[in-house]
Amino acid sequence: MARLSPVLQQATPVQAARGEGVHLYDTDGRRHLDFTAGIGVTSTGHCHPKVVAAAQEQVATLIHGQYTTVMHQPLLRLAERMGEVLPSGMDRVFFLNSGSEAVEASVRLARHATGRQTIIAFDGGFHGRTMGAAALTTSGAKIRAGIGPMMGGVAFAPFPYAFRYGWSEEETVAFCLKELDRVLVTAAPARDVAAFLIEPVLGEGGYVPTPPAFLKGLRERADAHGIMLIADEVQTGYGRTGRFWGHQHTDGLTPDILITAKGLASGFPLSAIAAPEAIMGKALPGSQGGTYGGNAVSCAAALATLEVIAEENLVDNAREQGLRLLEGLRKVAVENPAIADVRGLGLMVGNEFLTADGAPDAAAAGRAHAAAAERGLLLLTCGPFGNVVRMIPPLIVTAEQVEEGVQIWSEAVRA
Repeated sequence: MARLSPVLQQATPVQAARGEGVHLYDTDGRRHLDFTAGIGVTSTGHCHPKVVAAAQEQVATLIHGQYTTVMHQPLLRLAERMGEVLPSGMDRVFFLNSGSEAVEASVRLARHATGRQTIIAFDGGFHGRTMGAAALTTSGAKIRAGIGPMMGGVAFAPFPYAFRYGWSEEETVAFCLKELDRVLVTAAPARDVAAFLIEPVLGEGGYVPTPPAFLKGLRERADAHGIMLIADEVQTGYGRTGRFWGHQHTDGLTPDILITAKGLASGFPLSAIAAPEAIMGKALPGSQGGTYGGNAVSCAAALATLEVIAEENLVDNAREQGLRLLEGLRKVAVENPAIADVRGLGLMVGNEFLTADGAPDAAAAGRAHAAAAERGLLLLTCGPFGNVVRMIPPLIVTAEQVEEGVQIWSEAVRA
């Protein structure tokens, strides 16, 4: 008898039998408040009726129309519909299966478009587990350990994590931009750099929003040196941060290439990269493709997802409920000094645990995380040391459900 790999580890003890909205129900019928959303995937909640209906209809019509062999309507309609939500000028999209695959496609495109090799990523970033994406990832040793040598043509620069440095945001941004300038004349000469790759909010790295001043600094340096700016919006996109795209918290900023996945299709596997035609057209023939990319059922679900986001004003809801969640969690932190920082944008919030002497406290974070699960609140940890407990409710979460989650969290932390 075959079983799952022993390396797979569950964040919670739950065996899910069904999902509905913000809740999961286990095989014993117990209800759990799901503030993981499948790591930010079930953006419209579990089994939203409109998404279910779209997928059911598509399954009965066409399940797989391989897009380098034939074209199908869900794919064409989704590409057209995404033009309404993508940043101005991003008029070409390429669909894939996963975030990692989209990250690697963006790197391939940037190298083709610039004729350069080097990609500069930032400390703490998470971009995936495949070999190329892992080479760009430093959110934790588990992603890179034991698989070297890593893909070449990658350099790293400091990320402006002000809480970690113990400085003001302004001081931290100034330091990190200065260090980036040093990288551009040492480890990664600017003339060899194809792209900067950054998350608008560090995901696995600890749920740390990227300061707008830093993103503006990247844009300025990209323009000055002919470097492309790639926004990894796998987790921050589709309303998660209270704007449709996470980079939109920086006024006037537009990346050259945008990566999206996770919440794109409410749980069906689908990812994409987007860029202006002038950039996308520089990809070499045959460099874009894949067996399952742009699957018809996933595209139908993605179309329904966009309809739900618009009809139910979920971007506004993410902003409103995110502020409510932040306020509630900060009150819990005031009463519990082990929580040293509460931060986030929209419905993407992290609680960082430190010991009394300021060291990362993964043990305390783990105990609080487990205590929350025992009480019916499902959460995840993140950060290089595993000392951040993150909350990622579906975008449909209500004020009452946020308050319920905060109350359970308060009880769990005290316990």
